[in-house]
Amino acid sequence: MARRLNLAIVLATALSLPALARADDTPGIFATYVSIIIDDLGNNRIAGNHVARLPGPVACAILPHTPYAKLIGREAHSRGKEILLHLPMEAVSGAEPGPGALDTAMSHTLLLLTMASDFASVPYVTGVNNHMGSLLSSRARPMRWVMQEIHQHGKLFFVDSRTSSQSVAASTASAYGVPNLARNVFLDDVPNIAAVEQQFALLLRVARTRGYAIAIGHPYPATVAVLQQQLPMLAFYRIHLVSLSRLLDLKEREKPNWPVGILPALFDSRRNDVSLSMALAQQTVPSLH
Repeated sequence: MARRLNLAIVLATALSLPALARADDTPGIFATYVSIIIDDLGNNRIAGNHVARLPGPVACAILPHTPYAKLIGREAHSRGKEILLHLPMEAVSGAEPGPGALDTAMSHTLLLLTMASDFASVPYVTGVNNHMGSLLSSRARPMRWVMQEIHQHGKLFFVDSRTSSQSVAASTASAYGVPNLARNVFLDDVPNIAAVEQQFALLLRVARTRGYAIAIGHPYPATVAVLQQQLPMLAFYRIHLVSLSRLLDLKEREKPNWPVGILPALFDSRRNDVSLSMALAQQTVPSLH
């Protein structure tokens, strides 16, 4: 109970009541939106089912060629969730991205064959985001090939996980006519309740400042617990949880009208003077990605 009250205070401070009055009760001009993606699904059936049963249109990003990719994909789709191919890509760290990974040494033909196999292993895909990929997403030539292939599939979008500040994914996607978005906040680089609560508050603050925000999390127990508790509360704050497809549509139609304002500093238990720009700067590159 005390934890819920503390988080409510954090969120109320981050959002501010005057700002709430500007938002409508239904999505439209001056509304505020968030979209949430849960990555790394497919290896654990129980964790995947917990994510599929989260309230609202939380997107499920499923790794290719994993034991439960198809089962979790079907379960999530049946519950109205968008399915993303969580496309493994080469990382600067040299960490292993897993089966179906793309790397900078691949020929054009091999990269396309790998992507085709990846797509075939995950059902109901409506979009793609990168798993790891801090190296490959910063290289122009392989990213051109990736976006060409996504464009060929038709009506797919790409979400840049922003594992590198040097990423060329968004600009390349736009050049090839692939609708695209980029992650703003990582929810659970520190996967405990208190840290996820703080990142969730940051997500809402970013959304209130710029009109919308996108978070990426993982199927950790702490992340699922916080989302189970907090997603039903978004309506109280007049913030709309929307699918990525809906956000793309809204972004195209409403971007000129979305409010931009300066909000109170995000509460931080270690320091209470963290600016939004500093907080977001810490979101750029998670470890080993």
